[in-house]
Amino acid sequence: MKRGKKYKALYTKVDRTKLYNLEDAIGLAKETSYSKFDGTLEIATQVNYKSLQNVRGTISLPHGTGKKVRVLVFCKGDKQNEAKAAGADFVGDSDLIEKVAGGWTDFDACVATPDMMKDVGKLGPVLGRKGLMPKPKAGTVTNDVTKAINELKSGRVEYRPDKGGVIHLGVGKMSFDKIKLIDNVRAVITALMKDKPSDAKGDYLKNLAVSATMGVGIKIDTKEVVNTVN
Repeated sequence: MKRGKKYKALYTKVDRTKLYNLEDAIGLAKETSYSKFDGTLEIATQVNYKSLQNVRGTISLPHGTGKKVRVLVFCKGDKQNEAKAAGADFVGDSDLIEKVAGGWTDFDACVATPDMMKDVGKLGPVLGRKGLMPKPKAGTVTNDVTKAINELKSGRVEYRPDKGGVIHLGVGKMSFDKIKLIDNVRAVITALMKDKPSDAKGDYLKNLAVSATMGVGIKIDTKEVVNTVN
């Protein structure tokens, strides 16, 4: 991949042989971000576990992601009024199911009451492909739609590793101050270690790196971060 002069100049500021502490890494990520828009701080960490399909969960970021989250809620009757009052962007039942079945997915998160799941489950080919299917474990299949909407709007993110065992997450905007970004990264590592399977052996998180949307990847001393959150 060809890199521009700006990237090459910033690249020289990062020591590729060094594992940075979290504070220095975040500061360097902000310094080496070169997008004209407000980019996102992204983290990547590789999970050391054999059954990757069992590694998934949700994380509440203390300072949110900085992104406006559009929430859709499948529900009926009085629950529709409750969802609208809680700030849901789209609310409906059969009409909304029909619209999504047609391929419309202009939303970021999806909640459903249990009585809707028989019909919502049929949307698997559309919602599943985009990781939007409501799930009880994620708290998005619930009668407490107000709580689910508030959590999603305030910065709750869902994680799962890719085929290589790497978890990628956006943890805040580059315009966030350094302390907020550090807090959000610590929240991610804390949650991942809390969710660590009981039969996982050795170092559960093999590595950790951060970068801006348009920026240079910076490796972090994973053990140091894990030790500070345990």
